[in-house]
Amino acid sequence: MAATLRVLPGFLRTCPCPVLWGSPAYRSASSMALQEQAWQLFEGAVNAVMPGPMLRRALALDTETGQLKVRDRNFQLHHNLYLAGFGKAVLGMAAVAEEMLSEHLVQGVISVPKGIRAAMEHAGMQEMLLKPHSHIQVFEGAKDNLPDGDALQAALAIRNLAEGLTADDLLLVLISGGGSALLPAPIPPITLEEKQILTKMLAARGATIQELNTIRKALSQLKGGGLARAAYPAQVVSLILSDIVGDPVDMIASGPTVASDHNVQDCLHILSRYGLRGVLPRSVKTVLSRADSDPRGPPGCGHVLNVVIGSNSLALAEAQRRAEALGYRTLVLSTVVQGEVGRVARFYGLLAQAAGVRLSSQAAEARKEEDELRSLVEELQLSDLRLEEALEAVEGAKGPVCLLAGGEPTVRLQGSGRGGRNQELALRVGVEMSGSAGSTWEALFLSGGTDGQDGPTEAAGAWVTPRLASEAAAEGLDVAAFLANSDSNTFFRRLQGGAHLLCTGLTGTNVMDVHVLLLQPC
Repeated sequence: MAATLRVLPGFLRTCPCPVLWGSPAYRSASSMALQEQAWQLFEGAVNAVMPGPMLRRALALDTETGQLKVRDRNFQLHHNLYLAGFGKAVLGMAAVAEEMLSEHLVQGVISVPKGIRAAMEHAGMQEMLLKPHSHIQVFEGAKDNLPDGDALQAALAIRNLAEGLTADDLLLVLISGGGSALLPAPIPPITLEEKQILTKMLAARGATIQELNTIRKALSQLKGGGLARAAYPAQVVSLILSDIVGDPVDMIASGPTVASDHNVQDCLHILSRYGLRGVLPRSVKTVLSRADSDPRGPPGCGHVLNVVIGSNSLALAEAQRRAEALGYRTLVLSTVVQGEVGRVARFYGLLAQAAGVRLSSQAAEARKEEDELRSLVEELQLSDLRLEEALEAVEGAKGPVCLLAGGEPTVRLQGSGRGGRNQELALRVGVEMSGSAGSTWEALFLSGGTDGQDGPTEAAGAWVTPRLASEAAAEGLDVAAFLANSDSNTFFRRLQGGAHLLCTGLTGTNVMDVHVLLLQPC
């Protein structure tokens, strides 16, 4: 049975009238509120990247010969299979892998987010859980996506498993987003606490996921190809669910089965950029100083097959299919949206305004917004963004328009509030769109994390309309003050009793974020 995203009780707060999924009313776009339509698209995007179906597409076992086929490679199984995994989607991936390959599986160790088994049980997602008497040991850790002692214990268990393998063995590695936090094994004398502090400081200063993972790889026993080196001479097959823009296998979970092509100078450049070289612990300086002259293990990963089995583009393709079924003219803008959250929000706000003007058949009046949009595309380096195509599609539309995108903007923390990049992006887009309230078109913007957890909060994200500013003012909420304190979650919890929050619970998958912009003539 294919795994599907269940709507957890918290989601009912996001809809004034809970949608009856599968009913005629659900299928009729004209009878659905914009927020209900946006939720359906988000739900479809997440369901498309649930781990079970993706794993079944990636693996094929000939039960008579014991031949395991992965892409165009064959591996002989004869009770010589071991499994390691780490990430937010790995529990479901491991359950399917054991179901398919249990005859040959000797032992497995996986590291998954704290609380995910209880969340899956609560949601009735039994297919995401390991069966009783499983050969796979489960560690839960990294609460709020931060490495901790439990995750460290899991990482050391995975290292011990890998180091015990021989040339006759096959190690199946399951990797998904969140894997970096769930596989912390700092190189001595660095302590876990020191590595945590450095990672937090980088994130707070706006470091990208690529920069964070470059540092993590240099300070880790298992990242940057370390797990592959530990497993040598066994063959290694890694099945990867991507949560990083562009699907770079060396960056997803910090590339534990991919030889790193970064060096100490790359790390020092990043640390200098964020003003951290002068405050590094002595242990970090020691490890970086000896890194180039002390290579760890064999230089390459020729015994490894790395395969990306799911990504943000797959999720957006399903959202597009659903939007078109609802009667929207739909376009996927980009799968690589990244950059500072304020600038990304400005882009979406301008896009909504320009598209609304074009929907009103007044294309000439949108020239100023469109010129700024083009400048922002260059500034944010969104190389694959289909802006001109989107504007032409809007102008030629006879009805509602849906623009989709995916990626992972960066938030530079400014205060002590609670939030996440999706909630902050939605809040900022709502502010940017506020000048369009009362026009001849309706708009809604939704931003949600496909893992179901946006930052250290219980929400996956939020949705907004051009009426956000006036709604906030009516309740005495100062939007600017919440943004100045990086407190988007508190803002949305207070606004209309949390009605704008997108709450799914942990989904069991992770392919970055999904952005939905719905435009509908009044």
